[in-house]
Amino acid sequence: MSRHSPRRKRTLALAVSAVLAAGGCAGAGTFTSGGGDPVTIAIVSNSQMRDAITLSSEFERENPGTTLKFVSLSENEARAKITASVATGGGEFDVVMISNYETPQWAENGWLTDLSAYARNTPGYDEQDFIPSLRKSLSYQGAMYSVPFYGESSFLMYRKDLLEQAGLTMPAEPTWDQVAAAAAKLDDPAGGRSGICLRGKPGWGESLAPLNTVINTFGGRWFDENWHAQLTSPEVVRAVEFYVDLVRTHGQPGAATSGFGECATQLAQGNTAMWYDATSAVSVLEDPASSKVVGKIGYALAPVREKPNSGWLYTWSLGIPKTSDKPDAAWKFVSWMTGKPYIRMVGERLGWSHVPPGSRQSTYQIPEYREASKAYGPLTLSAMEGVDPEHPGTRPVPYTGIQFLTIPEFQDLGTRVSQQISAAVAGRISVRAALDQAQQYAEVVGRSYRESQ
Repeated sequence: MSRHSPRRKRTLALAVSAVLAAGGCAGAGTFTSGGGDPVTIAIVSNSQMRDAITLSSEFERENPGTTLKFVSLSENEARAKITASVATGGGEFDVVMISNYETPQWAENGWLTDLSAYARNTPGYDEQDFIPSLRKSLSYQGAMYSVPFYGESSFLMYRKDLLEQAGLTMPAEPTWDQVAAAAAKLDDPAGGRSGICLRGKPGWGESLAPLNTVINTFGGRWFDENWHAQLTSPEVVRAVEFYVDLVRTHGQPGAATSGFGECATQLAQGNTAMWYDATSAVSVLEDPASSKVVGKIGYALAPVREKPNSGWLYTWSLGIPKTSDKPDAAWKFVSWMTGKPYIRMVGERLGWSHVPPGSRQSTYQIPEYREASKAYGPLTLSAMEGVDPEHPGTRPVPYTGIQFLTIPEFQDLGTRVSQQISAAVAGRISVRAALDQAQQYAEVVGRSYRESQ
């Protein structure tokens, strides 16, 4: 939680504003498995979640009389639409896919069902098996209000063969200067290959996710201890100029519209030499059905400059809104999708590279998964264990969070700032102009916190 407890009225106002943003959501996929009154699940359309939809008939076979309806949304759409629904008590969803950003704030606001009793009373569910950092991040006042489907940190992914051909060696703990030098050497525009792929797509959970880790390790911060905005500080300027210059000089074409999915495709199809992003990307890169580079990828900890352990901490989790009139049926599905048997079923039916990583400690004790994930599994755990959301940078801050700030305003603030950064990536404005505007946005938020102290 934020060290300054979120204020309910402001959170609700921001969420209601998201209704307008969500109103134009397009591209959502709806999948209903049967008739009757289904359990309706709002889910993010990432690869692991699509696997769950594929396997959902197994849940219905085990639970006759219960049908499922999935509303599958892109990340930005999901955040807007789910926030709007839950904040206004819309009641159209029985299960929502949220994260460690929303969960503690929404729990405090009374929007989510306490899942602790459900978990304790479900034989074999074993909530203590969840990775401790995730369990803590999804709790409010000691109770879990959502449960992790997968967890992630961030790391550097690179083509081992290309580095070897170029006479380069990637350190296990690289610096950003080493990564930039490698990107320059591996960049081959004529051959259709970029040196690195980095997100430039607008969205507080898109481009700002990797960029915030760069800001942190360069010594930057969003606010000082007294909530004075710091987005035009020398440290933040250096970090953002570095990031934007790297992706503009040696990054992928169309970087300003590239998010997680686009960069995953770039590396999986052999169109980029490196990618810094979520550890969960291995499900795409190590799957022969989606990747041309299986077995060719090396993995290293998140690059650093001044601060070590610069990776993020994130989880896509499942919660049950208080407005659901089917909480028991919703929990049956939630416990199925986040339980130990599901993880083994995914590995055995779809392949061990499909297993949702980073949620349960026991996953890393499954012999088949240990073998399949030996290149990236231990590194994922190491990255997740090394993060400290309460101390994201080199100097004190009044908020918690690494790739996001756990304050209700960040959905709007982060999106606005990311739009400025994306414009800089596209070359429409300078980094300094982008940060000047971002500073103004942040000052409004900071002032409201100072006035409430």
